[in-house]
Amino acid sequence: MSRKRRIALGVLLAIPLSIAALYWAAHRFPAVGSGLADALRFVIGVDGVTKLEEWVYGLEDRYNQWRRGDEKPKAYWKVPSAAPPPAPSASASASGSASASASAAPSRPPFLPADVGAVHAALAAEGDGVWVPVTEGQGGPPRMFKTLLHPDRKRPWAELFVVAIDARAVALHWEIGTVEPAATVPEGRDVERTGLIPPSHQPKLVAGFNGGFKMQHGRWGAGVKGTTVVAPRTHGCTILPSPDHVAMLAPWPDVEEVAPTRAWWRQTPPCMVHRGKRHGALWDPEAKGWGATLEGDTVIRRSAIGLNGDRSILFVGVSNHTAAHVLADGMMHAGAEDVAQLDVNWSYPRFVVFPERDGELQTESLFPGFEVDPGEYLRDPVARDFFYLTAVD
Repeated sequence: MSRKRRIALGVLLAIPLSIAALYWAAHRFPAVGSGLADALRFVIGVDGVTKLEEWVYGLEDRYNQWRRGDEKPKAYWKVPSAAPPPAPSASASASGSASASASAAPSRPPFLPADVGAVHAALAAEGDGVWVPVTEGQGGPPRMFKTLLHPDRKRPWAELFVVAIDARAVALHWEIGTVEPAATVPEGRDVERTGLIPPSHQPKLVAGFNGGFKMQHGRWGAGVKGTTVVAPRTHGCTILPSPDHVAMLAPWPDVEEVAPTRAWWRQTPPCMVHRGKRHGALWDPEAKGWGATLEGDTVIRRSAIGLNGDRSILFVGVSNHTAAHVLADGMMHAGAEDVAQLDVNWSYPRFVVFPERDGELQTESLFPGFEVDPGEYLRDPVARDFFYLTAVD
């Protein structure tokens, strides 16, 4: 065999081996998988990696349809047969008399979202759409409830985990990563990047979740402490806090004037849902806005943030094996009237809580299968931006 043929054969063998290695690493070691993808972009370009990712995800989805088509939807936790009444406030429970309990004012009103039921009645696990309280260390009535939905009629293995949060009992914060989003304007290069939750906020921590795309995947805007890091895009969906700490979520033109006055703002692709209406491009299987350069119909792991109509409930969803329109429909079913997609792919979507273990806070995924290290956000700086919630009484 000639030298040229040996080289050609080696290249042909290397391509499938590289694809297999990338897929395996991305599902076992998120940082390694991300690093391999970035390295490949230098070799075959952003479009080349995008086409490779779409091919791999498409192959995985076809395999799942063949192998898992008859699979029953799965439940991951026990759902109470009847929703428990809201827990009494600390001030009321401390009183020993009925009259004292009646006169004592609760520290905050009870929060109990209405159950939404299954997305598809014929395709549901036990307890789909039933809100189950999430215990966290701040005491008092629950601030968060979780549920599981199976939103894709064609894929019984597709899952959407949703958390409903009392938006008036938490403050939403955004922390820029040590690397991402990378600055596109000179002033943004001097922004402090710790990649950590400030120590002053850690005693009040309730939960955390991933941020948005890397800068190169759409160049969606971001700003912090009055400084623009990435220039805003007119059609970007923008997340920011209001003066009373309740989150806001709207297209950039709706918040353009107030965003620079807030502690932070972060853009995502166009709002999937705005004022209860789903974005028209979600019907287009070739629309690329909600997968960076990936097509919106690509079946991947995704995440989203949403608000109900009066902004009293903040929703966060993380999914397995969903297209963009399926994620949007699932978030709407849960009760969100405004929805923005956050990051996608295997490594990045997660929703975490911070229990105390041996006198130290630990980072733990609230849902199975979403990997996170125990020191992330708290002691180990992270390269990507993220959101977190602190208690407000």
